[in-house]
Amino acid sequence: MSTHSNRQTPSNTHRSAETRLGTVGPVTRQVSSAETASANLAWWDADADEYQATHGEFLGATDFVWCPEGLREADARLLGPVDGKTVLEVGCGAASCARWLDTHGARVVGLDLSAGMLRHALSGNDATGIQVPLVQANAEQLPFRNESVDIACSAFGAIPFVADLAGTFAEIARVVRPGGRWVFSVTHPLRWIFPDDPGPAGLTVTQPYFDRTPYVEVDDAGRATYVEHHRTIGDYVRALHETGMRLSDLIEPEWPAGHTRSWGQWSPLRGKFFPGTAIFCATVRL
Repeated sequence: MSTHSNRQTPSNTHRSAETRLGTVGPVTRQVSSAETASANLAWWDADADEYQATHGEFLGATDFVWCPEGLREADARLLGPVDGKTVLEVGCGAASCARWLDTHGARVVGLDLSAGMLRHALSGNDATGIQVPLVQANAEQLPFRNESVDIACSAFGAIPFVADLAGTFAEIARVVRPGGRWVFSVTHPLRWIFPDDPGPAGLTVTQPYFDRTPYVEVDDAGRATYVEHHRTIGDYVRALHETGMRLSDLIEPEWPAGHTRSWGQWSPLRGKFFPGTAIFCATVRL
């Protein structure tokens, strides 16, 4: 699971990556697929060590956590039965979800854009003895045959970090067999209207929900060093429908009682008032 989301406010937890990439601040402009991929490849390579050091213990070496609220696939069962199924994890990061799926009988492949994140996935494979196959690729161009997997999933993986949402969903629909599932979690689109602040300042609306301009950080030459794309709930639903998938459920996890861990802009304070995560459950049409 990968999240950054330092829109609108300076990041304190990613200073190392920002320094290495020469990030000077955010701008408001459109970004192509090529620039998005280049920026986010560089970002996640630069941030991989810090990200894993900060979140690795929470995510576990062999666990499937859907979101900062702590919802686990072991409890939610959003993917359905996985024993004997071929599963593709898109944006696998350190591949803890993929290894969990392997322990439950699935044949799993983990895919990620970042070699830095996949380096941690390889380390996790070695540490656990669970050798999940790993592929470095862009989610907009999946290197797999048509109808070659039963299930595709992504826990805060690639989806916010691709420019072409419909193209990415079309790729998912191409590789998943008819009747198979596509389940992914993202930052809840409602969060876009608030500053990324876990405290009281994060409870005040400052941004239009309907402004789809991506959040872009740049270096002093104007090159993008980080890109995150915003879509509304309706955008996600339409993209699924247009690419031959049927939305079967939309999960908005509530902040659980006793969960005190903050993760960037996720916190008990904000979780009490509005959702931080949206999990879309879809099926490829027969």
